[in-house]
Amino acid sequence: MSLVLPEHIGFIMDGNGRWATSRGLSRSEGHIAGANTFREICEYGCDLGIKSMTFYAFSTENWKRPPAEVAALMNIFRDYLLEAQERKAENARKGMHMHYMGERDGMPQDILDLFDTAEIESAHQTRTTVNIAVNYGGRAEILHSVKDIAKRVQQGELKPEDITEDMISAGLYTAGQPEPDIIIRPSGEQRISNFMIWQSAYSEFWYTDKLWPDFTTEDLDKVIEDYSKRNRRFGGV
Repeated sequence: MSLVLPEHIGFIMDGNGRWATSRGLSRSEGHIAGANTFREICEYGCDLGIKSMTFYAFSTENWKRPPAEVAALMNIFRDYLLEAQERKAENARKGMHMHYMGERDGMPQDILDLFDTAEIESAHQTRTTVNIAVNYGGRAEILHSVKDIAKRVQQGELKPEDITEDMISAGLYTAGQPEPDIIIRPSGEQRISNFMIWQSAYSEFWYTDKLWPDFTTEDLDKVIEDYSKRNRRFGGV
């Protein structure tokens, strides 16, 4: 059987806190372990030549978590982006384009600036796009696109009957990228949690009881092997 490489894989990076608690560690230490897994899987996916990867790192609902945990997560984002600057040449060789995916309101400005720099500097690298979903919610993303279309209607540029699904897709954070072929969710949970809810209309799903910090490149190989066996009919026969 020949393997079929997904063009776009979504990762719901779940289970960091439980991983830490089960080891008597702080939840922040679990997020650090999860960040290490993210780096490994991200680089491996680039090496495989996956066109797009989207990592669900921080949802709009995650602001409800304890302030110390939120602060620790923000520091992890800072550290990763500063490290990415140091590895700029290596990421360029891999053809990695970094893309911030989420609401900007409420985010620390220095983190947004680091994301903007990484995105601009890697814009010409088109082998693999790495979407990092931070302060992200799928419903808010759709709302953002619909509001832009509503403004065009209000200004007389567009008639309501001319609105298409493609117009909504074009206003999403993933505009121009393939829709996710498969979404991976570790930690035993089997729900989408407001992640790419428009884009995932025909996505395959892959679940595992493993917690995200324990997810390995071998597990990603299993996902791709399983994906290759699936018959995607998109509503056809």
